[in-house]
Amino acid sequence: MNPKFRTLFLIFVSSLLFACRAFTPTVPSTPYDNSVAKNLPLKPTFTIQPSLTPKPTLTFTDLPPTLTPTQTITSTPSSTPISLAAQLSIFEDLWTIVNDTYVYPDFNGLDWDAIHQEVRQKIEAGLTSQQFYIEMESLINDLGDEHSFLLEPQLVAQQQEDYEGTHDYVGIGVMVSAIPERNRAVILSVFHGGSAETAGLQPRDSILSVDGIPILDENGFLRDIVRGPEGTSIDIVVKTPDEEPHPLTLTRQRITGDYPLVYQVITTPQGDRIGYILLVTFEDGTVDEKVANALEDMTSSGPLDGLILDNRMNNGGSSLVLNPLLSYFAGGTLGYYVDREKERPLEIKLNDVSSSSKIPLVVLIGSGTASFGEIFAGILQDIDRAYLIGTTTMGNVEILWGYDLEDGSQLWLANETFRPHNHPEQNWEQSGIIPNLTVQGDFDQYTLESDPPVLAAVGYLSGH
Repeated sequence: MNPKFRTLFLIFVSSLLFACRAFTPTVPSTPYDNSVAKNLPLKPTFTIQPSLTPKPTLTFTDLPPTLTPTQTITSTPSSTPISLAAQLSIFEDLWTIVNDTYVYPDFNGLDWDAIHQEVRQKIEAGLTSQQFYIEMESLINDLGDEHSFLLEPQLVAQQQEDYEGTHDYVGIGVMVSAIPERNRAVILSVFHGGSAETAGLQPRDSILSVDGIPILDENGFLRDIVRGPEGTSIDIVVKTPDEEPHPLTLTRQRITGDYPLVYQVITTPQGDRIGYILLVTFEDGTVDEKVANALEDMTSSGPLDGLILDNRMNNGGSSLVLNPLLSYFAGGTLGYYVDREKERPLEIKLNDVSSSSKIPLVVLIGSGTASFGEIFAGILQDIDRAYLIGTTTMGNVEILWGYDLEDGSQLWLANETFRPHNHPEQNWEQSGIIPNLTVQGDFDQYTLESDPPVLAAVGYLSGH
């Protein structure tokens, strides 16, 4: 059976991930993929200019069953039992992919040959389909890079929908991300026409519970308890920054389309016009087009004096989104993808949109910035194109390559890492991306007007 090789993805929390068939790929593939602030400027006051374009037709998945790099997927029984022969074939393919292409040749200290014998004996002793998937998922999780993962067949289609930006489901019309440290799920986007919008929910609001059940489970992961039969009601408890929690009753509706990009123009007392764009994922293949539209919209009534890209909740996605977004702000050789044996340059052709390549730029980063979200911010800092404000990222910049396995599941494996162009001595996997200016402030705890990193960015750009 010839292996099929897929384009890579870098994705984390707030969205499903996706996953092929083993061995060395036969078809080339496109990669899918400092100091603490001492004298912050005085807090500027500003006004918000709403988007001038019509709101897009609703959608995205309400509170999907999400995965994180350290989360073991809870397998559900396969509708078609997997025979012993098929289990062995899938396992051998998966093991061989890791053996031949994993970015860390020492397998992060694992005895990969010994593991082969151990797992094969378990399979030969007899495993149900559910037990088999749990075993395969554990095999990849045990690599310890906190990035690679195996996605079961039933979740592959959902991931493809997420990338294509086409969704058809029943929910309330929100995109959210788990905040385990505060037992909540913060809203990143609210979709036009859904009951969430009708109820007045906004980005930065958080959902605490649904029908009396905490929105996060005991491990800090989102429960899939918002979606359900069309026309049914749910009672949720919502927390708005600087306000007490309050209950709402919402009705589930059919949600279709792609998710809207949040962007605004901030006008300072001095008359400076600062653009603000919230980047929450590079997983949706329509993000680059939406950012281009936002840039054109915000400059339609005059040039911007600066631009803030809020990257704090961006858990990564695809290089097919990263590359065109980078092209709006920079061009040339911007770094290198490095595997066990070789490196390949990241070459970007500049594509200026409404003077995007010249506008003073601040990128906000934090603990929620990961994968291509980190690479995006790190590149712009490395080439002195952007000033970074926020907190140091976690450091997870391996590049995943995807392999379709014969059962329809997908393996996403760390095959490469990234090396910056101007500072090749930096190891972002170890250090994370370090901001130029450290400013504490979590997205879910502040309004736009009171958000410390946003205020620091406005102050920096106003004095630029």
